[in-house]
Amino acid sequence: MSKIVRVLPLNSNVVKYAIYEGEKVNVIVASPFEGMLVETSETYGIDEVKLLPPCLPSKIVCVGLNYKDHAEELGMELPDEPMLFLKPPSSVIGLDDTIKLPAMSKRVDHEAELAIVIGKRIKSAAVEEARGGILGYTCLNDVTARDLQEKDIQFTRSKSFDTFCPIGPWIETDFAPEAQAIRCIVNGETRQSSDLSQLINGPDALVSYISHIMTLEPGDVIATGTPSGIGRIRAGDEVIVEIEGIGSLKNHVERG
Repeated sequence: MSKIVRVLPLNSNVVKYAIYEGEKVNVIVASPFEGMLVETSETYGIDEVKLLPPCLPSKIVCVGLNYKDHAEELGMELPDEPMLFLKPPSSVIGLDDTIKLPAMSKRVDHEAELAIVIGKRIKSAAVEEARGGILGYTCLNDVTARDLQEKDIQFTRSKSFDTFCPIGPWIETDFAPEAQAIRCIVNGETRQSSDLSQLINGPDALVSYISHIMTLEPGDVIATGTPSGIGRIRAGDEVIVEIEGIGSLKNHVERG
């Protein structure tokens, strides 16, 4: 498996892409969006770098109501087509960064999601072509101001606050979504527990569908939806999104 990380060495101000190998990271020649994953001789211990969000998306395309168990939880019919909305790049944070609760919201929720990371430009791709445009997968928390979502006609405000899109800890390139477990754990308590077989629209279908609406650029992210069990987070909480075969994304929560 190749786990692509984006790191900042603690003795440097130059961000680098690298391959994560447990206790160390090996820097690669160029961005993973520019070609092959060729390692250099430059190596750092994991305690010598900060793991950053693994990509810098020009857009985060999110899919609503894309788990069978979540639709059942809400008592809603399965959608005929994917329900899409966007989160801005300014909402992105990485592993161990802090989710800030905005003053204008009285309820903020976690939403554990599998995220697709696009590897090359895709426009109007057929379903069978879509997989060739996927670099890999990562964990994502679609943090949502639930009271504002219910109040507003559309989702922009509730989904777009700074820090509302934790992504990471890396891009797993050797991953085929099937029935792997997906969980959200808050302060040690499992809140969401499902598996990827519950997805209504799988990654290839989503990439194809979205590419017929907007051009997908290298580094863009598609958040594939959340399973049942969404719930509130509060200041002081530790929130972990965990996907079997990828890893764990941990963040803490503070008041903004």
